[in-house]
Formats: sequence, structure tokens, C-alpha cells
Amino acid sequence: QVQLVESGGGLVQPGGSLRLSCVASGNIVSIDGMRWHRQAPGKQRELVGTISSRGVTTYIDSVKGRFTISRDNTKNTMYLRMNSLEPEDTAVYYCYADVLVLGSSTSREVWGQGTLVTVSA
Repeated sequence: QVQLVESGGGLVQPGGSLRLSCVASGNIVSIDGMRWHRQAPGKQRELVGTISSRGVTTYIDSVKGRFTISRDNTKNTMYLRMNSLEPEDTAVYYCYADVLVLGSSTSREVWGQGTLVTVSA
């Protein structure tokens, strides 16, 4: 009933920037919290940051000051602006959302399919 689709990944040089987007679609009543996660090859998936329905954000220490999460509730879209990218940022980036859908009394936990970010010279 609800889908999340990430986009904007690609190959960038160290020090470069990218902006990722995550668009939610389907039978959406409202979207509560949203998150960005990432998973590097051979490593566990880790949280990158969160954003509340009101736009309050949190970040892990390794991206704080470089990454910015925002959202546009009118478009059901979350963004991740990544600056000063490092090779260690290379990963598949996934979006997550708590979504209240039509016909449900509780929020659904929805994941996107991921978009690959490669930081390399």
C-alpha cells in the first residue's frame, strides 16, 4: 500500500556533494518519523539520521556537520544533503518511514529499496 523510493545516488569524488531524495507514495494518511540508514559492503546497516514529523533532526557523530536531513510533508518527501563526502561514506543509503495508511490502526514500518553512493577518486 505504501512505497518509498530513494534516488540521487551515484559516484562522487572525495569532498564532493550529493542530495538524496526519498519519495513516499500510496494510501498515505500521514507520515510520522523518517530516517536515513546506510549499509556499506560487508558491514551492518547503520542509522545515519532521523527527522521527526515537525522537522527536528538527529545525526550520528560521523556525519554531523556534513549531512543535512530535511522533509517536505506536502510532497511526502525526505532529503539527505551530503557535503564533504569521504570514502567511508560509500554505502547503499536506505530511507525508512513510520507511515499511517488507510485502513490501518497503527503505523507501518516501511523501507525503500536503497540508492548506492560511491565516494572515490
